[in-house]
Amino acid sequence: MVRFLVRRLLTGILVIWLISVIVFGLYFVAPHNVATLLLGKFAAQDQQLVASVTHQLGLDQPIRVQYGHFVVRLLHGDLGYSYYSHQPVTTLLAQALPVTASLAIGAAIIWVTLGVLIGVLSATRPRSFLDRGATLFALTGLSFPTFVLGLLLLYFLFYRLHVAGVDFFPGGGYVPLTQDPWQWAVHLILPWITLAVATMAVYVRLTRGQLIETLGEDYIRTARAKGLRESRVTYRHGLRAALIPIATQFGIDVATLLGGVIVTEQVFGLNGLGRMSVQAVTNSDEPVIIAIVLLAAVFVVAANIVVDLLYAVLDPRIRLS
Repeated sequence: MVRFLVRRLLTGILVIWLISVIVFGLYFVAPHNVATLLLGKFAAQDQQLVASVTHQLGLDQPIRVQYGHFVVRLLHGDLGYSYYSHQPVTTLLAQALPVTASLAIGAAIIWVTLGVLIGVLSATRPRSFLDRGATLFALTGLSFPTFVLGLLLLYFLFYRLHVAGVDFFPGGGYVPLTQDPWQWAVHLILPWITLAVATMAVYVRLTRGQLIETLGEDYIRTARAKGLRESRVTYRHGLRAALIPIATQFGIDVATLLGGVIVTEQVFGLNGLGRMSVQAVTNSDEPVIIAIVLLAAVFVVAANIVVDLLYAVLDPRIRLS
């Protein structure tokens, strides 16, 4: 198990290093004037500032020396300076990351828990009213774009209730968890539901299909023949094997999560990484774009390492491969 984990960690570090090389090549080698690119619209206003940034970042030195400085700064947590916001990029990330992390983790817990639970209930009662209802729910969830569902939730659960005198669901904003845990959760309920519903529908169908197939295997019939309870057969033996492709799907969803977060943050006015990335692209704020790309790479690699560990837990044969 330790060797398996070490191999995955080394692979993850190699991937992050390759991403850093690609990002460095795109932003520091390909452009003709890197300092002008980093400064954006401010470059035309002050040529002395361009010269200062060029010298400060070592852009007047050979490429290998520049990359060495780039890596050293990254290892020391220096992600650059946003000349558009007049703040260090790490400060901007520290403000936005808790918002996106709260949104993503809460939504992931909802879609995995409810998606797998509904899928199991549907698989153990095939062609029943519950099974048909789960199918209808999955098709409905997949049919709604994220921004449409978010606007519908805002209209019915915020605006209409507010008109009726019920102010339980806020229309947007974010309250830090450390400041007020209850208000933190209340402000994120609608964004969580918006982000989770479409993804949860995929897990319902995937869990149902995988579990029905698994429950027809020979070793499941053997377990039943030994007199094991049906609940033990379903959850201890069947579901454990069915969770392997679900873990794969979870890794894919985490890798593409930033796209859904961007839309959800825009709808509910959350100042997270998604909204910050849109603003950075709009304003040509290159240091922020570079930092978000690197952070997203680390996030995806870490998520896939977690999924690989889940593989090892669910299937002991993987640990020995």
